Order: sequence, then structure tokens, then C-alpha cells
Amino acid sequence: MFDLINGLPVHPLVVHAVVVLLPLAMIGTIAIVVRPAWRLTYGPLVVACAAIATILIPVATSSGEQLEKHVGDPGEHAELGDQLIWFAIPLLVLVLAVVVLARRQASGKPPIGPSALPTVVGVLAIVAALATTVQVYRIGDSGAKAAWGDQVTSSSGEGGE
Repeated sequence: MFDLINGLPVHPLVVHAVVVLLPLAMIGTIAIVVRPAWRLTYGPLVVACAAIATILIPVATSSGEQLEKHVGDPGEHAELGDQLIWFAIPLLVLVLAVVVLARRQASGKPPIGPSALPTVVGVLAIVAALATTVQVYRIGDSGAKAAWGDQVTSSSGEGGE
């Protein structure tokens, strides 16, 4: 199902969507936690980016498995890619909680739980965003090495200097 579109592998197409949306969600999460005034305005957009990226991760991993049949085992890249969903889901849940708590407060409803809950959720959201950033980098680095490692050399003297 997630093999080819118009003769092109689905994997790089879907991965580029994840690679754009997930970092936007990470940056947005940090921004709305640091700037509470932005939570109501930009929070839903950050949640949408995180949700779409999270939904696309299984498509990226499934299409990667199909691509693997054509090009061979990418090794560490596949293992790291399979783990990304476990970083994206907590990020999505925590940024959604940040936005829900902000909307609840703005509407004048009584707070849920202890008064420190919004702060704790915000700190956890930043931790999740940073952890996700590291994992996205690791996946991208291993994918680049798997795709280009044998074709590009860093030795001086080759190519046009």
C-alpha cells in the first residue's frame, strides 16, 4: 500500500512532511510554553502540526519497510525511525494539555488539579520537544548515512576544489 506513487517511493515524500511538521511542532511547543500569551492564538496550530506529524509517522515507517525491499536494509535508521512514534505521542499529548489548560483558564473555569499543574505540564512539554528534536536528528543522520554514505566521500583532493 505504501510503496510507490507515480513510480516514486512514498517514503521520502512522507518523511519530508514529518521532517517539516514535527520540528515546527517542537519549536511551537517551546514558544507557547515560554510565551503564555501565545497559547490561545497559536496553540491549536502547534497541536495540529504535532497531530498530523504523529499520524504520518506510521505511514513513514510502513513506506520505509516497502522501500527496504527495493534498496536493502538501512540498519540503524529503521530502528530509530520505529522509535519516533514514542517521542511524538507524548509531545502531542503534552502540547494538547498546555493548550487545554490555557483555554480553561481563559474561560474562567476552575483549575484542574494543583495550581502548579500548568507549569509542570509546560516543563514536561519542553522536555518532550527537546527529546523529539534529538530523535529526529538521529533518524535523519542515520538515514543520510544509509542513503549517501557509500556515494559521498569527505577526502580532500577528489572533486572540484
